[in-house]
Amino acid sequence: VLTGPNLAKEILSGQPAASVVAIGDDTIARELQRIFSRPSLRVYTNRDVIGCEVAGVVKNVIAIAAGMAEGMGFGDNTRATLITRGLAEMTRLGVALGANPLTFLGLSGVGDLVLTCAGDLSRNRTLGKQIAAGVDPKEYLASKRSVAEGFSTSAAAHALAQKLGVEMPITENVYEVLHRGRPLKEAVKTLLERTHKDELAG
Repeated sequence: VLTGPNLAKEILSGQPAASVVAIGDDTIARELQRIFSRPSLRVYTNRDVIGCEVAGVVKNVIAIAAGMAEGMGFGDNTRATLITRGLAEMTRLGVALGANPLTFLGLSGVGDLVLTCAGDLSRNRTLGKQIAAGVDPKEYLASKRSVAEGFSTSAAAHALAQKLGVEMPITENVYEVLHRGRPLKEAVKTLLERTHKDELAG
C-alpha cells in the first residue's frame, strides 16, 4: 500500500511531502522506498498493511462529515472534534482487524486524515459541503469525473463495524445521511446526545 497525505497535484509540482509504503516484506519495502523517493518526497516504510488500508479508507468518511459540518456553518472546533474522534473510530476498527494502533498516528492515519478533512482539493470534504447545501449526493457524484470514495466506503465501513461490534458513531451517521436520508441536523443531534464516556474508552 502506498498512502499518506499526498495530493497528486502537489506531488507533481515538486512540493515537499512524505508518504508511506506498507508491506510485510522488509526487503521489498526498502526497494519500493528507494524507487518512490524523490528529493521532494520522503518515503517511509511500515509493515502494517491492514492499518494503512483502514486509515486510507475511513478518513474519506470522516472528511465527508467535516465537509458537512463546514457546509452547515460550523467552525474550527467542530472540524477538530471530528478529526480527533474520527481518528479514534478508524483506530478502533483497525485494531479489531489486527492493525498496530501506532499506525494511525502516522502518515496514513492522522496525516492523511487532517489533509482530507481540511484540504481545499479534498473531493470527500467537497461532497460533504455539497450535501449540506442540499445537493443530492448521487446526482452530484454522477456529474463529476473524479470519485469521492467516502460515499461507497461509508456503507462498507458501517457494515464492517457492525459485523465486528466496533463503535463508529460518526461513520454510522455519515452512512445514514448518505444512504438512508437522515437529515443532517438530526445526525448532529444524535452524535451530541450520545451517552457520556471516558475519552480513551474502547
